[in-house]
Amino acid sequence: MAIKTYRPITPSRRFYTNVDSSDITAKASVRSLLVKLPTTAGRNNNGRITSRHRQAGAKKLYRIIDFKRDKFGIAGTVSAIEYDPYRNCRIALITYVDGEKRYILQAKGLNVGDIVESAESGLDVKPGNTMKLKNIPIGTLVHNVELKTGKGGQMVRSAGTSAQIMGRDGKYVSLRMPSSEMRLVLGECLATVGIVGNEEFANIVIAKAGRQRHLGIRPQTRGSAMNPIDHPHGGGEGKTNSGRHPVTPWGKPTKGAKTRRKKASDKLIITRRKPNAKRVG
Repeated sequence: MAIKTYRPITPSRRFYTNVDSSDITAKASVRSLLVKLPTTAGRNNNGRITSRHRQAGAKKLYRIIDFKRDKFGIAGTVSAIEYDPYRNCRIALITYVDGEKRYILQAKGLNVGDIVESAESGLDVKPGNTMKLKNIPIGTLVHNVELKTGKGGQMVRSAGTSAQIMGRDGKYVSLRMPSSEMRLVLGECLATVGIVGNEEFANIVIAKAGRQRHLGIRPQTRGSAMNPIDHPHGGGEGKTNSGRHPVTPWGKPTKGAKTRRKKASDKLIITRRKPNAKRVG
């Protein structure tokens, strides 16, 4: 795949880029795997906006993805590579020997006609195969990694990302995450071999405001352009800085303020992603 450019017939079109879609082989055809999700536009169950600058965006159907990969011992063939409007990577339609069809994340190098399998151990280390972390060789790149056994892949699912197996420590396996964070994961957890496909997605240039609206992102007004009653950064003569550290409209620190809460899994982090962060444990 490559980045696709366009003739500059309008000012915004000059910088507009997209990923070449020649790798897509079919449109969504399995109706049982498509679901219409409600569009909340950033509102909670009381109708109040809890996530600002959101809108419904373009109409789309959600593809039910098999993150658990729990169909052990049954081989599946890649029937099609499809576009998924809810994620930045491609998805692969798998047709299993018993006739069932499921969507999985397309690994880099996974093409129509390839065979994928899931098992606890004993499979070839090739893109698309799923095994337990403790049975995957050290140094292998993996994605769709489970955090809890049987819950399904929760980490490393974005286009072009992968985690590397660095070693084993008792019942745990150490992984180097895409953020460079080092963490321990139970060896009983499943992971899929390979890198998530569509790695060129990161190089896309949005180029125009309308394209952001299609993605469900509304315009955002700078606090410094508001009046003091509307934002702590507002007011002043001419273009001025706020004279204080950046805050939200409600005065809470932002842009660098730590927001991560303590979780039970924090004890499994060996090294944080930030270079100046202290070693955990």
